[in-house]
Amino acid sequence: MNKNIRHIFLLILILFVSAIFINDAAADIYRYEDDEGIVHFTDAPTDKRFKVFMRDLKKDKLLRTKLSLAGANPTEYDAIIASSAQKYGVSPSLIKAVIQAESGYNPNAVSRKGASGLMQLMPGTARSLKVSNSFDPKDNVEGGVKYLRFLLDTFRGDVSLALAAYNSGLNKVAKYGGIPPYPETRNYVNKVLAFMQSYQTN
Repeated sequence: MNKNIRHIFLLILILFVSAIFINDAAADIYRYEDDEGIVHFTDAPTDKRFKVFMRDLKKDKLLRTKLSLAGANPTEYDAIIASSAQKYGVSPSLIKAVIQAESGYNPNAVSRKGASGLMQLMPGTARSLKVSNSFDPKDNVEGGVKYLRFLLDTFRGDVSLALAAYNSGLNKVAKYGGIPPYPETRNYVNKVLAFMQSYQTN
């Protein structure tokens, strides 16, 4: 390969890689919460206060590629999700969104607090749900969906409150009479709802 051809090849490679990253950035959704508690979203941030919030699951093929490379294959659990969704009357899109937010579809995920599996069940919650092995995708998802059903019934179908309780606990939601004023919980609810909408439109 002579010098000119090598330069042309290198230029094509640079343009190709740049296109990938440009397309990836275009799919990102950014957010920030101002001093008055108003949440702002954009796909073209012009302020450093904006942070990456989520990716468009319908368009962002690069995210799916990363999940596959990491050993996570979302479609692998479709049958388990569909079965649990039908059994407990919970939207498959909601289940997928919770799994995406909780573990990124990693069945071996363990949080710093000890939550484990696809739906990140705490040991005590897993025992109460009769989940014998939180690292077994079927047991974990069925237990998590059963718990979601309980929370949805408790809050009369209010998905936001059910998600807040899933993240911070029933007592905290009851204490504040709504979504607790914790940034982590509020971000979690917003993120899951956004994921759910993406799954519904995909």
